[in-house]
Amino acid sequence: MSKQQDTSKLWGGRFSEATDSFVQRFTASVSFDQRMAREDIAGSLAHAEMLGAVGVLTPAELADIQRGLAQVELEISNGDFDWSVELEDVHMNIEARLTQLIGVTGKKLHTGRSRNDQVATDIRLYLRSAIDAIAAELTRLQRGAIELASRNTDTIMPGFTHLQTAQPVTFGHHLLAWNEMLERDYGRLRDCRVRLNQSPLGAAALAGTTYPIDRTLTAAALGFDRPTENSLDSVSDRDFAIEFCAFAALLMTHLSRMSEELVLWTSAQFNFIELPDRFCTGSSIMPQKKNPDVPELVRGKVGRVNGHLVSLLTLMKSQPLAYNKDNQEDKEPLFDTVDTVLDSLRAFAGMVPAIRPKAEQMREAARRGFSTATDLADYLVGKGLPFRDAHEVVGKAVAHGVANGLDLAEMELATLQEFCPDISADVFEVLTLEGSVAARDHLGGTAPQQVAAAAQRALERLLER
Repeated sequence: MSKQQDTSKLWGGRFSEATDSFVQRFTASVSFDQRMAREDIAGSLAHAEMLGAVGVLTPAELADIQRGLAQVELEISNGDFDWSVELEDVHMNIEARLTQLIGVTGKKLHTGRSRNDQVATDIRLYLRSAIDAIAAELTRLQRGAIELASRNTDTIMPGFTHLQTAQPVTFGHHLLAWNEMLERDYGRLRDCRVRLNQSPLGAAALAGTTYPIDRTLTAAALGFDRPTENSLDSVSDRDFAIEFCAFAALLMTHLSRMSEELVLWTSAQFNFIELPDRFCTGSSIMPQKKNPDVPELVRGKVGRVNGHLVSLLTLMKSQPLAYNKDNQEDKEPLFDTVDTVLDSLRAFAGMVPAIRPKAEQMREAARRGFSTATDLADYLVGKGLPFRDAHEVVGKAVAHGVANGLDLAEMELATLQEFCPDISADVFEVLTLEGSVAARDHLGGTAPQQVAAAAQRALERLLER
């Protein structure tokens, strides 16, 4: 038997027969919850130090526990730890090994706590660290998008509604629209962190403990803002995990929308941008292909994240207070959501700043689609026509252009005057793409100077984090 294969149950005194081997495997969680080993040890150290401070553990016992947990952590870090499915989960594996190392004192570590508050604490610690890592990657992506926008404040492209050319905008303006989505996602992520950063440790199984514990001490030691208020709620709810998955679903939806645009823009039909080779793959049969696999894959991964959100909502929807074994099913969806979000953000944070816009192709696409039609209507309103009349005039001019293969800016003045005699030579100042984007010179508009100012404000917000 290896150094950790003492399989006697830490809770077995009540039972008269061994657990069925299938049930043992079926109910065990160690295969996936071992990723919380670091958090479990941190929580145990804080709990032990608190027990020492209130006199439940002697200084010698506390020192033994600290020494033993340090050894366990080293074994796990080095890959020398033997995880046992018979010991069910990360908590019992660590406690059993600690007891092997330091003897009976190891059994005193669990005084005044339960696996119920232990796992609730571990998950919060784990998710808090994950949120901080995700926030860093999200900030890196935003910075890349903002800097790319700053370099393209006057790069004209078509703006779309219904995926039809609508009005000219700048590429920088479009990128800053992406950043606004991500900025809201960042706010949701930080809000989630605030709500989860309360310590359930000390709630014990569901009702608290008779020992003279100091929950404020353990909360502070683990970097929580405060202890949770109610022991029943502390061990039983996973709304903080659901809130995180809701954030993740929204973030991935935004990344999926961006991915769709990147896939379209890299196609031969659009040809607006080029992605670096390192973010693309080739075809096994068609040597000319350069496939945008990274954005395609991110676009696909939103499905699994949405599924995890629904999974956790369904998991919690009819659980009575307090803890139930159902909650073992919270970890795999949560862990996979964290992994998926981190990987997707890392891919995008590396890819977006390296996008190479094809300015001439973008400009030509904007020129072809009658994108300054609204500018002509606004011009006519300035001449005194009601907007609805101006709308009809421009519609007829566009129909003429479609029939003759001419953009509005390519028509003769005399031709335009056939549709409205109030049109004069100054109309061509508003029919140019540059004139159109420059005219949107207000907060939130696509005028190059507004885009530059917006990019600067966005960058300043990042630097304030």
